[in-house]
Amino acid sequence: MGKIKVEKNAGGIEGLMIIEPTVFGDSRGYFMETYNKNDLAEAGLTKEFVQDNQSASVYGVLRGLHRQINYPQGKLVRVISGKVWDVAVDLREGSKTYKKWFGIELSADNKKQFYIPEGFAHGFLVLSDYAEFCYKVTDFFHPNDEDGIAWNDSSLKIDWPIPNGMEIILSEKDRKWGSL
Repeated sequence: MGKIKVEKNAGGIEGLMIIEPTVFGDSRGYFMETYNKNDLAEAGLTKEFVQDNQSASVYGVLRGLHRQINYPQGKLVRVISGKVWDVAVDLREGSKTYKKWFGIELSADNKKQFYIPEGFAHGFLVLSDYAEFCYKVTDFFHPNDEDGIAWNDSSLKIDWPIPNGMEIILSEKDRKWGSL
């Protein structure tokens, strides 16, 4: 294994991976490899990524829970500024962990990445004043294939770390999603 450490089956859910790069730092700053095809292949992640995306959000923004039905996307996500709580929900039919979720704090400080395979719903909550979120995807976005689930669906029981006084900010699209 090279410069990337991979924890497989995060939260006991097959396919979820926490990826931690080796950070080389000194008085000038730091350097790290955020993606190394060979290291990830050695860890079992051999998906081809076809697009990189980036978003910026302010404190209290909750994006998700999103998924595509016929063209599902695997996502390799990370935060380059700020801090978020990132959540993946297993919606793979027949999976022994169907409807189970796992959450992880991703931040510019901890530099962790999170791989979410195809067949999962995904969302995140911004915990810092501002956050920039980057992700690679295994398929292109198909607007007519998009689906979502309410972030607070009572059947999923996601434990979002919402501080007292935080106002959740949702897009119009995310307000309309129903329960699973």
